[in-house]
Amino acid sequence: MSEVLKAPLVVEFPFTRSLGPVQSAFLTGLRERVVLGVRTSDGRTLVPPVEYDPVTADELHDLAEVAPTGTVTTWAWNHAPRRGQPLTRPFAWVLVRLDGADTALLHALDAPGPDAVRTGMRVRIRWAPERTGAVTDIACFEPYDGEPAPLTGRTDGHADPVTGIVAAARLDYTYSPGRAQSAYIAGLSDRRTLGERCPSCRKVYVPPRGACPTCGVPTAEQVEVGPRGTVTTFCIVNIKAKNLDIEVPYVYAHIALDGAGLALHGRIGGIPYDQVRMGLRVEPVWTQDARYPDHYRPTGEPDAEYDTYKELL
Repeated sequence: MSEVLKAPLVVEFPFTRSLGPVQSAFLTGLRERVVLGVRTSDGRTLVPPVEYDPVTADELHDLAEVAPTGTVTTWAWNHAPRRGQPLTRPFAWVLVRLDGADTALLHALDAPGPDAVRTGMRVRIRWAPERTGAVTDIACFEPYDGEPAPLTGRTDGHADPVTGIVAAARLDYTYSPGRAQSAYIAGLSDRRTLGERCPSCRKVYVPPRGACPTCGVPTAEQVEVGPRGTVTTFCIVNIKAKNLDIEVPYVYAHIALDGAGLALHGRIGGIPYDQVRMGLRVEPVWTQDARYPDHYRPTGEPDAEYDTYKELL
């Protein structure tokens, strides 16, 4: 059995969202070193503020300033900070109930070690030197043994309010394709396409999954398919993708390789995009040192009859 592969992968994209009046006021206030909460109908002050009461679902809009000092309600020590976290050295994650608030705010506490942190300790905000209207305008919390900080008296009227934010969503993980797809990837390095046959329905799945999705039984019999195949369906791509050096328009298609019971994806090249059609016979084109076909091109054979691939649409 071939070695099971694994590789580190990153999924990352910028998430852009607009802000309602409450969130806009909160982030604009942080930029001005003012912490705003929102007051509920029963007199509670929620920090961070929300636009709807979590108990009654009433719309909330009555802003109230709270102090930049507060009390730790609970905490956990982070001995190995990760990329993008508030501090690069070990720190404590803390829930802090700011003076004047009835709920707690999650952030980092800069402390020399876990022995220096305790529930009930007093802390204050350490503001970031440069602030843009984001929660990162609070650089972190730091220990504080003084009285509650005075309020500024400002709850609105800030110039140039923050109306939207862009947050980078990122997921770092290690992916293992498993036994079946590891063999498939190893085959591609030899320019061979390997599928696996279901012992029950006899379909050949490419790429293999290690089990038949229809019958639910394990698959182990390897079958080499292709390299030629038939275009079953396709689409014309007119929007250029970032970091993809392919001129638009181009065609992306489902291709049923000869001997396969399932179509796979591939780009069609070597033919004008408006001449690609269902039933077109194609073959893979490999570039030097490539790990998979760069695209598929016409073979020059007559088009396949519809009845030969209709079950693979």
